[in-house]
Amino acid sequence: INWRAKPLTSLAVILELISHTTTASGLTVSAMADNNHYETGLKVTDEEIEKLNIMRNEFHGEWNYTIKPQSALL
Repeated sequence: INWRAKPLTSLAVILELISHTTTASGLTVSAMADNNHYETGLKVTDEEIEKLNIMRNEFHGEWNYTIKPQSALL
């Protein structure tokens, strides 16, 4: 159930609720279903993780973080 007390019974209902969302400043939100199929079980090595430019938030950095682009190679 969401803030409108409307049960989230299907993806269509969820997408409709998201698409009718606006912020206090008037920004709108859009959403669409991603029906692609993705391979599961892929592993990321520690080396690959270390190469990412991860900026962790002071509050729960294990959950709250930003991955910034790598610097351009010249």
